[in-house]
Amino acid sequence: MYKERIVIKVGTNVMTNKDNRIVRPVLRNLVKQIAALYERDIMTILVSSGSVIAGKEVLGKSNIQNRTQRRQVYSAIGQPRMMRLYYNIFHEYGMKCAQVLPTKRDFSPGQHREHMISCCEGLLAEGVVPIANEDDAVSVTMSMFSDNDELASLIAQLINADRLIILTDINGLYTGDPADESTNLVKKVGPDEDLNKYIEDSKKSEGEGRGGMGSKLEYAQETASKNIPTYIANGKLDNTIIDIIDGKPIGTKVSL
Repeated sequence: MYKERIVIKVGTNVMTNKDNRIVRPVLRNLVKQIAALYERDIMTILVSSGSVIAGKEVLGKSNIQNRTQRRQVYSAIGQPRMMRLYYNIFHEYGMKCAQVLPTKRDFSPGQHREHMISCCEGLLAEGVVPIANEDDAVSVTMSMFSDNDELASLIAQLINADRLIILTDINGLYTGDPADESTNLVKKVGPDEDLNKYIEDSKKSEGEGRGGMGSKLEYAQETASKNIPTYIANGKLDNTIIDIIDGKPIGTKVSL
């Protein structure tokens, strides 16, 4: 029986370097922490980006001019590669993982939602780590999530998670540009707090990721309003997840 269950979202900017290549030690550190949580009876659902970048690494430069179709192709190629990477690393720690590719309709009331709940609950009951990502190969219209921040929030609400951890490539929400030494990290905010004064273009993600700091805060506040504490923290640091679970004051906490 688990003591707690959490959702962890890791974005493209966390797992890649400046050359847009996947950094395997980052994935290994992520899995190492999840394995440590498992030993403490804390079950995890991982929401992971990276399929488009992984597809680019395999295919290289594409001749497809249509951006949407090009993204579909990269994602379709990259999904199995990402899962192979995760499978091999989880195997090193004696754990199993599974792929879940939801679309937005899976969270609407009805049979699809019930199937989604059943799948997640079944995997967690077997001690298997579900790895969820939007199915970018087919989700290209109104069925798209805005980004994986929204997907992570919906999953956290779906399984009534004890907390949601959103990993990014900076330490959390700052009072201004993170590159400016005069700015400060915002340690805690509420779900109804107006955060527009903190959100600037300089904080928005670049590259293949769709979600910027504004998106993270929007869905963090939405999740926190459902009494699920949500954290935005630096996923490139060695022990971020464990530190959050242990109550250390890192990152930005969004809660009631």
